[in-house]
Amino acid sequence: MEEKEIKKFVKKRYSEIAKAGVSCCPSCECEPSLIELGKRIGYSEEDLRNVPEASNMGLGCGNPVALATLKEGNTILDLGSGGGIDVFLAAKKVGPKGKVIGVDMTKEMIKRAESAAKKYGYANVEFRLGEIENLPVEDSSVDVIISNCVINLSIDKEKVFREAYRVLKAGGKIMISDLVTEGELPERIKKSFDAWAGCIAGALEKNEYLDTIRRAGFKKVKVVSESSYDIDISEELKGKITSVKVEAYRVSE
Repeated sequence: MEEKEIKKFVKKRYSEIAKAGVSCCPSCECEPSLIELGKRIGYSEEDLRNVPEASNMGLGCGNPVALATLKEGNTILDLGSGGGIDVFLAAKKVGPKGKVIGVDMTKEMIKRAESAAKKYGYANVEFRLGEIENLPVEDSSVDVIISNCVINLSIDKEKVFREAYRVLKAGGKIMISDLVTEGELPERIKKSFDAWAGCIAGALEKNEYLDTIRRAGFKKVKVVSESSYDIDISEELKGKITSVKVEAYRVSE
């Protein structure tokens, strides 16, 4: 499988999700309400009632904002911001003196998020079209980076983390929700386009994931919480996929 083919497929899939407004795809379950899907991922009902409805599409594998300890006046960056749910949650935390930037590679997601921001008057958010391997963000300009089940979609994860390191201020941190594996996945899963778009095929083994973050320059890398991830996956993968929340810092130089 070539990188360009995988990226093209993933981009097309998430463009379709943005247009549909829900994560209905071969590896996703569509029966529960979006509120229930969000609660299963890690959002509280209050979280979900206090963000634009259009921003919740049942995507993600955690709630990084809940663990990131955001402060008023912070500048926050969301990698792979999708419909903007985490951007909008973070915007309430940082207040009018703060700023939240969402970066996504699909025009349809950006359009959806911008529309919600305009409709509900979010003045401290901005959405930028771009890839997380090549962020359209200035050096040393961000206090905290969040991301929710997106980095696993990238083929070059070390480049993603190096870019994250570049744009963080000294002393800044990342708080990432993502999927990792416990052991090797079957080869046919790794070669499945649907499994790539479903956040499974591109997942790294947990220790390899943490080592990738360290190689990018981060210190104090730790798993803040983890749990088995069995939502909408096949029986053969149950127990092999873990949802992790990882914290790491760009230490002062």
